[in-house]
Amino acid sequence: MSLSDNSQKVTLAIKTVFWILVGLFVVMAIVIGFGNEVPLSRNVFVSFLFGGGTALLVLGVTLIILTLKSGIGGKLKKFLLLTGASVAGFFVSVLLHNLIYGLFIHFYGKDFWNRIGIGDEPVFFILAIVVCPIGFLIGAIGSTVLFAKK
Repeated sequence: MSLSDNSQKVTLAIKTVFWILVGLFVVMAIVIGFGNEVPLSRNVFVSFLFGGGTALLVLGVTLIILTLKSGIGGKLKKFLLLTGASVAGFFVSVLLHNLIYGLFIHFYGKDFWNRIGIGDEPVFFILAIVVCPIGFLIGAIGSTVLFAKK
């Protein structure tokens, strides 16, 4: 196997992971956005979100590893890393938001968040709801444009 064959396989693997990631992200966004409109039981909905989130995390980490090991450089590397880190960061931020929210309630009482005047844990919430999706969109659009140019 030549170096060129290996490079083509890695590039194909990156593109495959990338497009599966984009597709799953779109499906997850639709399900979250229209969750109340779809007649799913709470258990099915939560299981889907957890399973989809876990898949996004694994695909994001895989994209990061493949990109770092591929030798891809320049803007494409930055956009691919942003895409993978944003989608992995989303799931991690959701978990940390809920963990911190629950721990503070456990240690400081049920009314802790209302007592301090914010009602909820804001940092990881903003990361998960605003920062990570915007980062994902920027990375995905930038990667798509650069893939199309090649």
